[in-house]
Amino acid sequence: MKIQKITPIFLLLIFNHSIAQNFWKNKVKKSAEVVMTDSKTNDKLTNKGEVNFIDFPQPSETDICVFVDPNFKYQKLIGIGGAITDASAETFAKLPKAQQKEFLEAYFGKDGLGYSLVRTNMNSCDFSTDSYTYVKENDKALNSFDISHDRKYKIPLIKLAQEYIGKDFKLYFSPWSPPAWMKTNNDMLHGGALKKEYYQSWANYYVKFIKAYQKEGLDIWGLTIQNEPMAKQIWESCIYTADQERDFLTNNLGPTLWENGLKDKKVIIWDHNRDLIYQRATTTLNTKEALKYASGIGFHWYETWTKSQPMFNNVAETHKAFPDKFLLFTEGCKELFDYSKIYDVSLGELYGKNMINDFNNGSSGFTDWNILLDQTGGPNHVGNFCFAPIIADTNTGKLHYTYEYYYIGQFSKYIKSGAQRVGNTSNRDFIQSTSFLNTNGQLVTVLMNESDNETPVNLWINGKAAKVVAPAHSIQTVIL
Repeated sequence: MKIQKITPIFLLLIFNHSIAQNFWKNKVKKSAEVVMTDSKTNDKLTNKGEVNFIDFPQPSETDICVFVDPNFKYQKLIGIGGAITDASAETFAKLPKAQQKEFLEAYFGKDGLGYSLVRTNMNSCDFSTDSYTYVKENDKALNSFDISHDRKYKIPLIKLAQEYIGKDFKLYFSPWSPPAWMKTNNDMLHGGALKKEYYQSWANYYVKFIKAYQKEGLDIWGLTIQNEPMAKQIWESCIYTADQERDFLTNNLGPTLWENGLKDKKVIIWDHNRDLIYQRATTTLNTKEALKYASGIGFHWYETWTKSQPMFNNVAETHKAFPDKFLLFTEGCKELFDYSKIYDVSLGELYGKNMINDFNNGSSGFTDWNILLDQTGGPNHVGNFCFAPIIADTNTGKLHYTYEYYYIGQFSKYIKSGAQRVGNTSNRDFIQSTSFLNTNGQLVTVLMNESDNETPVNLWINGKAAKVVAPAHSIQTVIL
């Protein structure tokens, strides 16, 4: 019989796997902390004490369980955060100083949600009070480029966020439209496309924006090529086919960034809904040049015709096709603002369901839409009013914390940048769950009960389990 030679690296892998298994077998003997948001009891990110793990070698089919295995590791977390738009920044500026501090602490303070990702808009978007660009009409050379507009509201708030977040701060931006004169419809609104003769000027525009923000002390981590490139909206919008987006990236934007010392900036394609994400990724990234310049694939959740069955499988398929490109949820919110519904738990469940499933299908981060809006769901220059996790009544100065805020917090307060998703499954469809291993060795599991009934759940890890109670319409985080 031939004896196979075992290489040192193979022995090391076996040794490390054994250490990991023994570590977690010992680890799960300990108790775990439980933090819960429960709409019935009014618990909101409330510490519910500890649960203990006991021997539980083989669950039966009647046991309701969430199974976690920290030895199976997947994508790492870039971060969780939200967008600082003109609307958010202008609403913030209208608040009294005490409420401004409360708001900053709520998102970015040591006891806040732990946001680290910030998205902002280059040129105006629907959540601006007017349409604007940074250059004068027909200035192809961009000699008039000036970000004075942003210095009034947006940049001051982004700087405050940066100060609070510190080293984990990541800022990225998205354009909703080039200047009207660069487009086929001569309008920043209502779709239209970028004229080919302005491809290079528009690529130069990104560089100007990045360097202008750098001068303000704000380093840009990344950018998306175009917000929602298949949507002809009544607000700022611009259409790219997948081929057009690839050509602009490979012939203009990518080389221009690299030639200007900005090779480290993360370029994100698509930045639109899950419905077309696979087609866009496989078409836009079908050349070596495109693969060279693109770092990630962004997506939204507004495939409204399938709202009861969001297309999470498309995220998974895209992740399998491009395992070396990160997937990033770049925008989502509850549309059609209704002030009377700001305390409805369904707002939170919308976030919980999407975050859990997107993470489990390969997403490396989550960016909410506006971090703050006023009592109208704006301001918004085209009447597209929406919900936000925090709603500010600018007449009274009061901050209203919606269930969106608390459900996001069940993830963002405990799962930190750099955490790695680990094996997690549930044996009931009404219990949804995800798990991450923080860099400090802390194992964090989020589980949500969307049903109308309270149920016990066994959190099972390596032959041991802790019994947690999942109230109806609740979400909880178990920290081990």
